[in-house]
Amino acid sequence: MPRVYTIQFDNISVAAAQDLFSVAPASGKTVKILGFNIDPVGGVDDVGDAEEENLRLQLIRGHTTAGSGGASVTPVPNDEIDTAAGATCRRNDTTVASAGTAVNCWSGGLNVRAGVPYMLPEKMQPQVTNATASNRIVLRMLSTPADAVLFSGTLWFEEA
Repeated sequence: MPRVYTIQFDNISVAAAQDLFSVAPASGKTVKILGFNIDPVGGVDDVGDAEEENLRLQLIRGHTTAGSGGASVTPVPNDEIDTAAGATCRRNDTTVASAGTAVNCWSGGLNVRAGVPYMLPEKMQPQVTNATASNRIVLRMLSTPADAVLFSGTLWFEEA
């Protein structure tokens, strides 16, 4: 039976392009990305028109090597009685995931004042399985902000 988990970061200063989130499924498991939310902390970091920026995002499947420079994060089950997730999760890796054959599953943008809430429709949720060589999926911020911005974020995924 599939279970839903979240991974999060809170009040992190982002000054470089990076993998905001990375999820690699456990052996024999499949991970499906349900959605994500990236918000400027308090919505006040870059409030003036001259400070406003739009940053590029991509949801990428297929890397086999994890990024670094960020931190491991423990997935939180949506249902408090669910078991712990088997997936390996990371956040804010400034050296991005690499190797393998990367496939872009989604492209979009992030406005530093408004943030980006995005829930993927059911038939459009990219998934990755540990049974293939392409066993990692990342939400990557491709753009480097003009100056550091404080962000908080959540990514929802299903593990089956």
